[in-house]
Amino acid sequence: MTDDATARLLDRFLADVHALAPVAVWAHGSLAGGDYQEGRSDLDLIAVLEGPVRLGAAREVARLHRRLRADEALAEKLHCSYLTPDTVAGAERSYLTWAHDHLMRRPVTPVTRRELHAFGLVLHGSAPKDLLPPTPDRELDAFVVRDQKEYWRPAVRKARLWRQNVWVDLGMVTFARATVTLREGRLISKKEALAALPGLGAPTDVVVDIRRRRYEDPAPPTDEWTARRAELTRAYLGPAIDGLVATYEPLTRG
Repeated sequence: MTDDATARLLDRFLADVHALAPVAVWAHGSLAGGDYQEGRSDLDLIAVLEGPVRLGAAREVARLHRRLRADEALAEKLHCSYLTPDTVAGAERSYLTWAHDHLMRRPVTPVTRRELHAFGLVLHGSAPKDLLPPTPDRELDAFVVRDQKEYWRPAVRKARLWRQNVWVDLGMVTFARATVTLREGRLISKKEALAALPGLGAPTDVVVDIRRRRYEDPAPPTDEWTARRAELTRAYLGPAIDGLVATYEPLTRG
């Protein structure tokens, strides 16, 4: 279910993107997974366009998103990658993407591809299973391990990052989701990840803090708690990631 502001934004996006002749538009992430929080969650979309995404199309994509940003309050949280039917295969590809108020190129990861097959929300046109090749378990697991090892583990060493809410939230939630994916072969929502974290040995106070900020409206954290939270999070995630990688990296090689 979507709230009114989200529904209006999606309707406007679908109307505007029609000029680019999309074959399909899909949602993944929280909106598709049933844990969407208006004003807090990102709107993660994929548009499959009929023709090649050349310079003219890229310029129109940028204009479309800038118009949305000017007119719609939630548009800053709308991110969309643009694929074509002949480029959907291959998680190693990079695609034109609007995110964080500018155009970039980035992959559609194995996690996103698996989400789309498992519970992707069709906003227009064909379903993901009709256009997007399935993601093998081994490819998904290898990506999850690599993401923990090469992105999150080095980030844990950068103390200044962990005074920010976004790093604490994503670092903890992503670790829990990675663990469940590798152990059980399934994807889970952020709500399920928060429920799983205490059983994975995560500091309870940090988990409570994340849950409150996602689902309630608590007072801003004090400087003292922000510093303490950063210490607790880094002290937990470093060894936890090392243990996860040591267990599962050998299983994803070769």
